[in-house]
Amino acid sequence: MPLPVSPVRLTGRDLVLREWKNADLPAMVELFDEPDFADRTPLASPFDLNAAREYSQMIHRTRAEGKRLHLAITTDGFKPLGEVLLNLSRGTMGYGVGTAHRGQGLALRAAQLLTDYAHQVLELPRLLLEIEADNTPSISVARALGFHPASDEPERVEGKGRALVLHIWAHDAHDATTCAGAY
Repeated sequence: MPLPVSPVRLTGRDLVLREWKNADLPAMVELFDEPDFADRTPLASPFDLNAAREYSQMIHRTRAEGKRLHLAITTDGFKPLGEVLLNLSRGTMGYGVGTAHRGQGLALRAAQLLTDYAHQVLELPRLLLEIEADNTPSISVARALGFHPASDEPERVEGKGRALVLHIWAHDAHDATTCAGAY
């Protein structure tokens, strides 16, 4: 099922996931200009205001094309604390929380909302996560969400001057648990 034309806003688990706005550019810089995002994501580093503009343009373009959905993680509907994303063409998800906001279960709760939305509303039968073997926090989130290591071969990619080996984790719709969210 394609993405809805109207903006996506997911609520539940004491979170509001909403689409990024142009006014969020300074918050993006605050969240994404740090070593973990530089090491584990394809985001530009340093992640300055210009990088935030380019990232925002890509988010809006791929959303309009119906290919990707990027949602700011908030507790109040306003201040971004991180991001969850869904690549519809590949069925892959991603999540990241700013350093200052970690340890609150934000990634887990946000990824649960997005997992349920992807299975129940977008009717995606399978979701995938691509995680490096040493990324213990992301593996913990994947396990808590009910993702399991897939039989797929790890994906090898080159990024930022180093080779990455991304292990595939899968979550099938029949494994989905419903959260108390509103779509």
